[in-house]
Amino acid sequence: QVQLVESGGGLVQAGGSLRLSCATSGRTFRTLNMGWFRQAPGKEREFVAVIGWNSGSTYYTDSVQGRFTVSRDNAKNAVYLQMNSLKPEDTAVYYCAATRGSIYSRTRGEYDYWGQGTQVTVSS
Repeated sequence: QVQLVESGGGLVQAGGSLRLSCATSGRTFRTLNMGWFRQAPGKEREFVAVIGWNSGSTYYTDSVQGRFTVSRDNAKNAVYLQMNSLKPEDTAVYYCAATRGSIYSRTRGEYDYWGQGTQVTVSS
């Protein structure tokens, strides 16, 4: 079993930055591909970014490419999402998730473990 706990959300002005953290527990963390998703009010939960188990590969949704960076520290059992140049449309609850499947997993159903989410609000 893997437990995920996000932190680092908050209120920021457009153009600002936030760094989200995801603390994990469980012996299998190092073997899991880790993703970030977000869900805005009234919308479906959407894929944001993923990082491979060995940090060798990262992928992003087009809307955050070049602004967000996903990283992980396997020694600390942690995953991070650095968010720069934030826009009001980035406002959402952000979720950390883990998959035993492919790094190409992009849908909610392909992820096995989820955190409780952290709110990010970007004001204009």
